Amino acid sequence: ILPVSRAIKTNQDLLPETPWTHIFYNDFWGTLLTHSGSHKSYRPLCTLSFRFNYVIGRLDPWSYHLVNILLHAAVTGLFTNFSRILFGDGYWTLLAGLLFASHPIHTEAVAGIVGRADIGACLFFLLSLMCYIKHCSTRSYSASTWGWIAGTGLCAVCSMLWKEQGVTVLAVSAVYDVFVFHRLKMHQIIPAMYKRKNLLLFFSIGLMTFWGTALLGVRLYWMGNKPPSFSNSDNPAADSDSLLTRTLTFFYLPSKNLWLLLCPDTLSFDWSMDAVPLVKTVTDWRNLHTVAFYVGLLLLAYLSLKHSSSERECNGKAEMNGKQNANGHSCQAEMEYKNMEVKASFSSKEENGIRKHVVQTTQLPSTENIVVLSLSLMIVPFVPATNLFFYVGFVIAERVLYIPSMGFCLLITAGARALYVKAPKRFLKNLIFYATSALIVFYGLKTVVRNGDWQNEEMLYRSGIKVNPAKAWGNLGNVLKSQSKISEAESAYRNALYYRSNMADMLYNLGLLLQENSRFSEALHYYKLAVGSRPTLASAYLNTGIILMNQGKTEEARRTFVKCSEIPDENLKDPHAHKSSVTSCLYNLGKLYHEQGHYEDALTVYKEAIQKMQRQFSPQSLYNMMGEAYMRLSKLPEAEHWYVESLRSKTDHIPAHLTYGKLLALTGRKSEAEKYFLKAIQLDPTKGNCYMHYGQFLLEESRLLEAAEMAKKAAELDNTEFDVVFNAAHMLRQANLNEAAEKYYKMAAELRPNYPAALMNLGAILHLNGKLMEAEANYLRALQLKPDDVITQSNLRKLWNFMEKQGLKTSKT
Repeated sequence: ILPVSRAIKTNQDLLPETPWTHIFYNDFWGTLLTHSGSHKSYRPLCTLSFRFNYVIGRLDPWSYHLVNILLHAAVTGLFTNFSRILFGDGYWTLLAGLLFASHPIHTEAVAGIVGRADIGACLFFLLSLMCYIKHCSTRSYSASTWGWIAGTGLCAVCSMLWKEQGVTVLAVSAVYDVFVFHRLKMHQIIPAMYKRKNLLLFFSIGLMTFWGTALLGVRLYWMGNKPPSFSNSDNPAADSDSLLTRTLTFFYLPSKNLWLLLCPDTLSFDWSMDAVPLVKTVTDWRNLHTVAFYVGLLLLAYLSLKHSSSERECNGKAEMNGKQNANGHSCQAEMEYKNMEVKASFSSKEENGIRKHVVQTTQLPSTENIVVLSLSLMIVPFVPATNLFFYVGFVIAERVLYIPSMGFCLLITAGARALYVKAPKRFLKNLIFYATSALIVFYGLKTVVRNGDWQNEEMLYRSGIKVNPAKAWGNLGNVLKSQSKISEAESAYRNALYYRSNMADMLYNLGLLLQENSRFSEALHYYKLAVGSRPTLASAYLNTGIILMNQGKTEEARRTFVKCSEIPDENLKDPHAHKSSVTSCLYNLGKLYHEQGHYEDALTVYKEAIQKMQRQFSPQSLYNMMGEAYMRLSKLPEAEHWYVESLRSKTDHIPAHLTYGKLLALTGRKSEAEKYFLKAIQLDPTKGNCYMHYGQFLLEESRLLEAAEMAKKAAELDNTEFDVVFNAAHMLRQANLNEAAEKYYKMAAELRPNYPAALMNLGAILHLNGKLMEAEANYLRALQLKPDDVITQSNLRKLWNFMEKQGLKTSKT
């Protein structure tokens, strides 16, 4: 999956050699936060956890998944403990915990490794909230209360550094203080401000407000005071020119998210593009969902915040077995709550001028209190994903619902408990209880099934076809290609393009598949379409140029490489991949100049490539070509420097061993040169090119028999490579092994039957070996292809003179 690839596989911040401080300046994907292409996802603590995993097991997924599971278990335990504060000791707390533990919406966050950002943020979110709850219960009598509020702020920072929405815990804490701890209703808030006894309440909230504002300000400054930018496929509504479309769609999406929490029947790894069609008109039937959602939400909030009838006294004071009802139903005598109605707390009083702390019992929050807190816990952390303050890079993201799902689970539990309490008959009570338990069972079964989809990439992508066919088919094509199922992969890419024809990535991937299978004309077509869809797609320019260069269209290839190198480095989807492709374009442009003999131009381009090169780019080939260019210009010290740099960057780089060996031989360091040639052969004994270079060295040293053996070995290993076979034949001829030379000249001529040099040399060796008629035929064929070749004409005249002396008939006569 792309997020995993960018956040872990290609993220240089995970590597031990990268200074760990880079994590605090880069985004979640390893891009500098102030870079125009950064997604501004600042999650350094999550990245640090990935780095820890990398140190333990590098890219082995087992340890990454284990950490996610342990974090989810910790969050579930904390959430259950938090529920105990609201529901007391009993089965309702257990049901709330089980509901959270089993909810299918959590599958992406737990099974998907990058979902750790949401789990870690939730862990510290709960720790911060629990610290604030402790602060509320101790601030009226203990100096340690300010330690708890400091813990609240510190955990809020940690939550935000796991994922941005973590900072919203401060707002939820304020809601808890006002509506749960102090049990204030909306109409009581303003009068409460004038009461001296509430001074600490408003001081605490003021402190939280200040801290939250400061954190948001620092966060905005740290990311360069600029919002992130996304492609139109990430969030189509944000890219729409119609205000009506944007408004209706953005209002509809929260109701869709609530439905996923309530009925997670259809889940997907990706909801971008057209997975949720835009709501473009007021007559769209989905607007009814929007209206129902907001009306229901407002009605629920209103009923919970108003001065409810449950607070009215029943005959002056309601008692339940000698205790006041703590569940918001003061006129209901429910024995099953007798152990849940009170909890211990502390108060202080003065006796003989000495302040003492005494234990007293306090009521658990009423149902209305819990509903208010649940709504805040469900809504406030979700607000950053609503596009209200800034556009986000997704339509729906299931992992974003990890924290809001806590409010949902509390809301379901509070509603079930309220119905249970009000049910007049035991049968109805049991029905409500078992229905809630059944919901947990069904959620658990769905989670098991959904986890099956996350077992591997192929299953995950196939499961997403019905929701987002374009993206799912495209990703499935990548998986099938990696499995060498070429025809199936091609079909998958074409299916993706059927649903969305302008996907640049899919056009590029299809072109790459066709190129790898030698269907170059088709590949060029799709690369050009990819560039048309996304003019900044450097990788498409790169592969286009390579194909054109191999087809001999050097001028067109040069223009393509130059155009790629001039793409502005701004607002890019993946800046690292872009810069790597640009560096590769410059490298290939330098090679093109090199092959044309323009070595100074090649060096200029190579130097530019080195300047633009990213840390993750492998530079050994670039450095080696720098050495080659300096070698051609007879600047041997500079050439040696770059050969050494190439070997330093990759100690087993075979081309650098061969080129450096040639340089050492040229400068008289023969024994050193031979060591490098032998090392190249040792690194890859199956590579004929290594034997060929070593053979050439031996030939120059007049070690003819050894050179001949190397030539034969090279030609046997690379018998389909013309250059290797042709040079092997040359070496054998120079070693006076003419019969063997004839064999390999014939092989070379078969590999390139229309190459004049191959035919001329074959004619020459046949001439030497006394096969005069065959020699004449090859000379004549060579001249048909290159009539003005002086050497072939001279050889043919010599052959005819010899044939005439022998009394043989020639084609001349």
